[in-house]
Amino acid sequence: MSSAIRILVVHGPNLNLLGDREPEIYGRVTLEEIDTGLRARAGAASAELEICQSNHEGVIIDVLHERREWADGILINPGGLTHTSVALRDALVAFGRPVVEVHLSNIHAREDFRRESLISEVSLGVISGFGPQSYELGLDALLHALARD
Repeated sequence: MSSAIRILVVHGPNLNLLGDREPEIYGRVTLEEIDTGLRARAGAASAELEICQSNHEGVIIDVLHERREWADGILINPGGLTHTSVALRDALVAFGRPVVEVHLSNIHAREDFRRESLISEVSLGVISGFGPQSYELGLDALLHALARD
């Protein structure tokens, strides 16, 4: 591991529409604003971030495969893939490093199909329901876990 902790941040499908998409559920904060906040928080902790967003499951899996040797951990909001993607779950297992799952909304207070996460059981923890702060809390938790290693 290098001197700086390196975190891969992955935003799944439809998160590029934050700020416009269902603001009553997801709020008005844009993905760019979330990323700016994460970069500032990581910088204050002397950590490096690489951030990606894709609406395509295969692209996300490719990024996980390509960045296996670079990243010390993953902060991921898998979006709708949370509930459907065995392939994403398997890619996170193959990544072999700590994962923190985050969601803007409380997935357990929504539709029944959103209450099941295929990602949670391969994650250190899950933070959901705190809007954009879910990302901040998730980053803090991941940095703390990696600092103990």
